[in-house]
Amino acid sequence: MSTTVTRADLSEAVYQEVGLSRNESADLVESVLNEISDTLIKGDSVKISSFGSFAVREKGERIGRNPKTGEEVPILPRRVLVFRASHVLKNKINTSLS
Repeated sequence: MSTTVTRADLSEAVYQEVGLSRNESADLVESVLNEISDTLIKGDSVKISSFGSFAVREKGERIGRNPKTGEEVPILPRRVLVFRASHVLKNKINTSLS
């Protein structure tokens, strides 16, 4: 069974590890997430050492197909978020399987 880590879980982890108050921990997590979001919105990438990098990629317009009807429809240009895990993170994940 998989679980999802929430903002509250991250705040609690900061509270337990760092010793800030619960409110300060929540503010710190919010601040970090806002900084990451704002940087990506500007079009810059975010690299977190030993974790990975986030970047925004531009995707051009293309023709897609409605799977129910088979009808071709245009898919508009858009920006998508891309995450690339670092080798350190990949190795941690793979060694935890052993």
